[in-house]
Amino acid sequence: MRQNRFWGWFWTFLGVLYFFTPLYATLDFSLRAKKGQLTLLAYQRVLTDPQFWQTLLFSLAMAVATILVSLLLIVPTAYWIRLRLPGLRPVVEFITMMPFVVPPIVLVFGLLRVYSGGFLPLTNFAAGTNILLVAGYVVLALPYMYRAVDTGLAAMDVRTLTEAAQSLGAGWGTILAHIIFPNLRSAVLSGAFLTLAIVIGEFTIASFVVGIKAFGPYMSLVGQNKTYESSALAIISFALTWLFMGLIHWLGRSQAGQRQQPVGAR
Repeated sequence: MRQNRFWGWFWTFLGVLYFFTPLYATLDFSLRAKKGQLTLLAYQRVLTDPQFWQTLLFSLAMAVATILVSLLLIVPTAYWIRLRLPGLRPVVEFITMMPFVVPPIVLVFGLLRVYSGGFLPLTNFAAGTNILLVAGYVVLALPYMYRAVDTGLAAMDVRTLTEAAQSLGAGWGTILAHIIFPNLRSAVLSGAFLTLAIVIGEFTIASFVVGIKAFGPYMSLVGQNKTYESSALAIISFALTWLFMGLIHWLGRSQAGQRQQPVGAR
C-alpha cells in the first residue's frame, strides 16, 4: 500500500510539473518587458487594447450561442435514440466522431464553398458569417457534447422517467424541459466547459470566416507582431478560460442548490 501511494503521488507530481512548468516559463517571460526588472507592462498593453476586449466578447458570445445550439440539437436527439431508437446508437456515435477525422481546414472550406453563394449566401452579411461560425463550432464541439449528454442519459432510467411523466399527463416538451434537462445538469456543464475552451482558442475556422473579429485570430496576430505581449496574452487567455468555466460551474451548482431547498410545511 505504501508503494502504491508513493507511485500515485509521484505520477501526480510529474503531471503537475509537466502542466505548470510551461505556464511558469511563459509567465516569467511576460514579466520581462523592461530589461533587468519584473514589470506588468506587457499585461497593461494587452488589457488597454480595445481590440482585446472586442474579440474576447465576440468569442464569448459565439461560445454561448454554440453551447445553446448544441444542447437544443443533441439533447433531444440523444434522448430519443436512448428511448426509441437504440439500434441507431452506433451510427450516431460514428457520425459524432467525424470531426476528429475531418480537419477544421477542410470543414471551413466546405462551409465557405457551399454558403458563399447559391440560394443561401451567408457570407454576404455579418449575421450570416456569425451563423456560419457557430455552425462550424457546433460541429467541432459535437464529439464532446454528445458524449457528455449520452453519459448523463446512461446514468438515469430514461424509459421509467418518461413513462411516469406521461402517466401524469406531461407532453414531450414538458418531459425534456422539466425532467431530462434538470437530470443532465452535470453532463451539460461538462460539455459546456469543453465547448467554451474550444471556441475561445479556435483559430482555423474563425480566421477564414470572420477574421480578426474572433479571439483566436487576434492572439495569432499579437504573437506574430509582439513578443512579450503575446506571452502575457497567453497567460490572460488561460486565466480567463478557467475563470469562465468556474463561473459556469458555480452557476450550475447554485441553481441546483436552489432547486433542492426543502419546501416548508404549508
